[in-house]
Amino acid sequence: MPNSVIEIRRTYSRDEETALIEAVHAALMAAFDVPADGRCVRLLVHEPHRFACPAKLADPERYTLVTIDCFAGRSLQAKRALYRGIVERLAALGIPGDHVAIVVRENTKENFGIRGGRAACDVDLGYTVTV
Repeated sequence: MPNSVIEIRRTYSRDEETALIEAVHAALMAAFDVPADGRCVRLLVHEPHRFACPAKLADPERYTLVTIDCFAGRSLQAKRALYRGIVERLAALGIPGDHVAIVVRENTKENFGIRGGRAACDVDLGYTVTV
């Protein structure tokens, strides 16, 4: 399952923070066919002076960086769907699309230790990576 980090420059309410996490996970389920129970999304809140962002943004406090570490194998079409899905879901939460940056970092299964310290290539994941 992908490991995701959402980094933001302002505080949100507890419900809003949960909605941010749910938005990213929902986009992963839709685009990458990640199982509903395959959630690993973290939210990091930075003081604005510790998280520089493009100066041209209309509301720099809403700048949001989403980084996703995942197994290699997703198609460009799936990645495009993921990018659109994240931006659309965050827009519904008041974050402008041009204030969202998304980075997908792919690794081979040999580079992930899961389920008791086994290489992911040695484990039946229960879902497909090639979407």
